[in-house]
Amino acid sequence: MTTLISQWWPSFAGFAWPWAFALLPLPWLAAWLLPPRRAATAALKVPFADALPGLAQGGRAAAWRMPWLAVLAWWLLCVALARPQELGEAVVPPQSGRNLMLALDLSGSMREADMQLGSRVVDRLTAAKAVLADFLDRREGDRVGLLVFGQRAYALSPLTQDRESVREQLADTVSGLAGQETAIGDAIGLAVKRLRQQREGQRVLILLTDGVNTAGLLTPAKAAELAAAEHVRVHTVAFGSEGGTLSLFGLKLPSAGNEDAIDEKTLRAIAEKTGGRFFRARDTAELAGIYSELDRIEPVEQAGQAVRPRIERYADPLLAALCVALLSLLWPRRVLQRLAARALHPGAGEPRRSSAGGEAG
Repeated sequence: MTTLISQWWPSFAGFAWPWAFALLPLPWLAAWLLPPRRAATAALKVPFADALPGLAQGGRAAAWRMPWLAVLAWWLLCVALARPQELGEAVVPPQSGRNLMLALDLSGSMREADMQLGSRVVDRLTAAKAVLADFLDRREGDRVGLLVFGQRAYALSPLTQDRESVREQLADTVSGLAGQETAIGDAIGLAVKRLRQQREGQRVLILLTDGVNTAGLLTPAKAAELAAAEHVRVHTVAFGSEGGTLSLFGLKLPSAGNEDAIDEKTLRAIAEKTGGRFFRARDTAELAGIYSELDRIEPVEQAGQAVRPRIERYADPLLAALCVALLSLLWPRRVLQRLAARALHPGAGEPRRSSAGGEAG
């Protein structure tokens, strides 16, 4: 039925409640199930009783038309109840969002257990993953990608709105997966390669590391120049406690594997060169505050998916049903009035006949 209607109504979207058409045979079911009406005895005599046979013959057409008008009204009511809908003009709503590439350091120094996470002391990678998972939960409408780097840089997830897949990739990362060293320059270069297809103003990289550049083909300075040329804004986050210390019962103790200090100068220079910001996080609370600050990055207005709104059209068949119902009620009254007038004035409106053998007046 919907296909047939769509042939002459191209914008027809269908019926919201098609089950309403199951009510179409209800009048016939009622007539079949209900007991027949008994004929009433005559309780009133009218002056034009002799004309009743003519009334029956003349009103036969009205008797046939009146039920079909009522049936038509019922069908139109069922159509209105089914809620026919029409597709409106396509609308493209604006969608506010960001294109963020996350770069996470997986070098050996991320094993340092000097981070406080709740009541536990955990390694840097565990703390960073916990804060990043919460950061992803707030990325409604954003497209997020994930790459990791150690001695080499690898892209784990492209830019996508499927935050759950990014979260799963993040949960599977382990320290040393990409090598023991730190290739900050290569990580920035790979992110630039992934982001250069996006429009200008939508290319953002958030890089988290706890060390200095010790590997890779690209130096951080050269990578920063490449990012600036491609209009990629890099926000750098230096993560880790001062001097490689860990906390035990509130006391700061020297770490067994005292790694190189974080190269804050280089990370700051990268951020300034690309128009980003440099952040320093010494614990999980500061890291969470940094990501809250990154939430306020100016969002990008981009075109969303085009949609065609559904417009309700039940009012049209409902109005038609009302008109047909009124017509079915008014039609027999006019017929009766005309027949009553003929009974009272039999000669009115008819040619006079000559009566053979009639009495001469």
